[in-house]
Amino acid sequence: MPVSLQVMYPIRDDTKFDYDYYLTTHMALVGEHMGPHIQSTLVTKGVAGGPDTPPSLYAVATIVFADQEAMGKAMKVSAPVMADIPNFTDTTPQILIGDVVG
Repeated sequence: MPVSLQVMYPIRDDTKFDYDYYLTTHMALVGEHMGPHIQSTLVTKGVAGGPDTPPSLYAVATIVFADQEAMGKAMKVSAPVMADIPNFTDTTPQILIGDVVG
């Protein structure tokens, strides 16, 4: 069963997020190090939290793996990806791992 890893970057008053760096450099690192184990990736930039409501998240990265084993292999080589996070944000990412059901 496919498994997804979602990384959510919450907006806080005292945080920053560099979208250009994230999309060009960080996601390239994801591909370089974890790519052989990834089925697909999707990055969603937060633009609103509803009508007339600012977004609560800078971005959500969704990474889909064929199964738990593939995700495990990707996580074993993810150290350079994790080490890069302070280069584009100072917010604390939230993680959701789940089964892809639809």
